[in-house]
Amino acid sequence: MEDVAATSPPRDPAVGSVTGFPIPRYVSIKAAEANARRGPSRSHRIDWVFQRRNMPVMVVAEHGHWRRVIDRDGAGGWVHYTLLSGERTAIVEAERLTLHQRPDRASMVRAEAEQGVIGTLRQCRVDWCEMEVGGFRGWVEARGLWGVDPGESFD
Repeated sequence: MEDVAATSPPRDPAVGSVTGFPIPRYVSIKAAEANARRGPSRSHRIDWVFQRRNMPVMVVAEHGHWRRVIDRDGAGGWVHYTLLSGERTAIVEAERLTLHQRPDRASMVRAEAEQGVIGTLRQCRVDWCEMEVGGFRGWVEARGLWGVDPGESFD
């Protein structure tokens, strides 16, 4: 009998088998309500319902048109991909998060966001993210957010 592992090319476990995108990765809930199911089909029981549009979630697995997602508390399940958006959002974890004019604590303060507020991420640079929330746009310290990894950069 031939050893299959010896003849198969190595597979990167950090890449989704369906999309080729990184696993885990952050996305957001596109719909006003999104059912999270026990398994990757409509025949599986609904375990959880996400009820906040733009809520950041983490994709931890893929199967066909389904993505296994979790929220900041670890709740979630299998969600149909049409209910998800690639737009990056984050939820404020700090009690209050200051939006600055530049990625610098000494720069002018534009606004403050309270814990639980969800905003859209425009870009991130190592420890700072440019975030839009409630009509205000500014730079926040990434450590006060859930929806971005420490040290993550994107634009």
